[in-house]
Amino acid sequence: MIKKYDPINKKLPHFYHGGDYNPDQWLDHPEILEEDIRLMKLSRCNAMSIGIFAWSKLEPEEGVFNFEWMDNVIDKLYANGIYTVLATPSGARPTWLAKKYPEVLRVNENRLKNLFGERHNHCFTSPIYREKVRIINTKLAERYGKHPGVLLWHVSNEYGGECHCELCQNAFREWLKNRYGTLEKLNHAWWTDFWSHKYSDWSEIESPSPIGENTLHGLKLDWRRFVSDQTIDFMKHEIKPLKEISPELPVTTNFMELFGGIDYFKMAKELDVVSWDSYPTWHNDGKNEDLASNVSMIHDLTRCFKGGKPFMLMESTPSMTNWQGISKLKKPGMHLLSSLQAVAHGSDTVQYFQWRKSRGSSEKFHGAVVDHCGHENTRVFRDVTDVGNALTKLDEVLGTTFDSKVGIVFDWDNRWAANDAKGPRNMGLHYEKTVQEHYRAFWKKGVPVDVIDMDCDFSKYKVLVAPMLYMVRPGVGERIESFVKAGGTFVATYWSGIVNETDLCFLGGFPGPLKKVLGIWSEEIDALHDGETNELIMNESNGINLSGKFECIELCDLIHSEGAEILATYGKDFYAGMPALTVNSFGDGKAYYIAARTKQDFNDAFYGKIIEEAKLEKSIEAKLPEGVTAQYRIDGENKYIFVMNFSNEEKTIELKEADYTNLLTGEAVEKQMVIKPYGIEILK
Repeated sequence: MIKKYDPINKKLPHFYHGGDYNPDQWLDHPEILEEDIRLMKLSRCNAMSIGIFAWSKLEPEEGVFNFEWMDNVIDKLYANGIYTVLATPSGARPTWLAKKYPEVLRVNENRLKNLFGERHNHCFTSPIYREKVRIINTKLAERYGKHPGVLLWHVSNEYGGECHCELCQNAFREWLKNRYGTLEKLNHAWWTDFWSHKYSDWSEIESPSPIGENTLHGLKLDWRRFVSDQTIDFMKHEIKPLKEISPELPVTTNFMELFGGIDYFKMAKELDVVSWDSYPTWHNDGKNEDLASNVSMIHDLTRCFKGGKPFMLMESTPSMTNWQGISKLKKPGMHLLSSLQAVAHGSDTVQYFQWRKSRGSSEKFHGAVVDHCGHENTRVFRDVTDVGNALTKLDEVLGTTFDSKVGIVFDWDNRWAANDAKGPRNMGLHYEKTVQEHYRAFWKKGVPVDVIDMDCDFSKYKVLVAPMLYMVRPGVGERIESFVKAGGTFVATYWSGIVNETDLCFLGGFPGPLKKVLGIWSEEIDALHDGETNELIMNESNGINLSGKFECIELCDLIHSEGAEILATYGKDFYAGMPALTVNSFGDGKAYYIAARTKQDFNDAFYGKIIEEAKLEKSIEAKLPEGVTAQYRIDGENKYIFVMNFSNEEKTIELKEADYTNLLTGEAVEKQMVIKPYGIEILK
């Protein structure tokens, strides 16, 4: 049953439009606040994130608090119809805290204590740091938790990093005791008899280090899990006083693209709404289509962290960054397109870093709504205003969701383990890139996709794709069997079903728990050099009705059929004639195995057939030209279709029907729809 979600906060039942605002940098210029409010209203901004890095202004000395400036900002914004997303300041602690309590500073993997500086240079385990954070968060909640102008809590900023101090070492050992119970179980799980690494006392265990143990895969995998769990535990500690004092205010924190340091599926469980910071490098190679597909995948992943609930685009740049290799401007149209791309995939906000450029320090040249010139007569300000005007016309889209019938598995445990596997291709296993390429085949066709982990519910999907599912946790193989048996289509690839949850290889043959459903046995895998290729040759008669030859690169799995139908074989090398693509009928469904890494042409052709076979609904019934995609949001009755052109050329789409209204113009849509370069049309 499709349902429409409530607004993030019912105080503001509209799309949020705004950004990171740092009035604490301008307290010596009181006229700036008045001018900023004028410009916010002019650009149709209604929500500002405040206080993210303001700890030294809120607590300039230990126990001495100064909230008057923040009172003034929040009150004046609210009086002008602008709401506040209020941040906690733990992402950057004041100098006095680090000087008086050096234990709060991180120790790096070489066991050297960091000096004060940068952001997130603090120990998540430190009781002193946790207590200082609790105090400042409690003060903020007591003062602003009931303020009518405050919409939600923005907890810290871009959590990340790790600490190897003795506090963290002890916490890691306790985490391991809770996970394994006994050293005997830990030694077995980590296979410590290899190289005589067996532990006889918990105190002997140290976190991975280049000057110590850095090859024990079970240790490294569990350290990553611990760092993720410890960060989440710290975040829960931050949230506790906020919820105790202002339980009605939702809580978020901003994720970072495909950041590998934290399992975002686990972190999302502790949040009311998830948000992320999007900084694509548009126009870097003259083409944007592949990049647009990758960004769309992250949007879909972010939406799926909370099971389809709308998310927040917390940060994006209205023009450029200043920290990427090339800080390129957005070309005309791209800002509106990329902003509404987030909305198309489930965001109920468009927000920026930053509102006004900092006068100094490391991001003084980072893009902003208000440039150093200080006025509205800029191209960027006009682009932002265009987004603000567009969002005011989309209220009925707010809270709508998706009904995707394709699930693609992207799992943090799996990527940690696969990327540390030591073989078969250490110069580039490309797990993340592989998932993106399988996703792209659906994106090109305008077929909506959920991006999930292996613990999510599979039953709602018609098609389940699990590229390079190297690790298979307990019960996952059985759930995949149930999915296929009930009529689902499952697609697996090379380098799947290799290890269990502690990175121990499955005995009895690969792909381990997936052997039965796939009907194959993997004997060996061949890693190819860059530039070396093989061929995947479709059999003349095959059940998927696909023909031709396709290039194989990087990885070729040497498999044998154990009941699966062979659809294609290898064309070269000593394994010429061996299966390269198979399908196994299992119950009422089918399970495909792609034995070799291929290029995008195979993915597009193969998944095109899967889309036909599974009768998957497309976002719009039309042939989409290259560079154009379509996505839709629904509320159970209405369908809102976002047709987006990421190419630098005008594109024409022939609609099979023209019973649409353009939400941005209010006009009826012609059957022959023309989309300008970097253009977007929103149809109802």
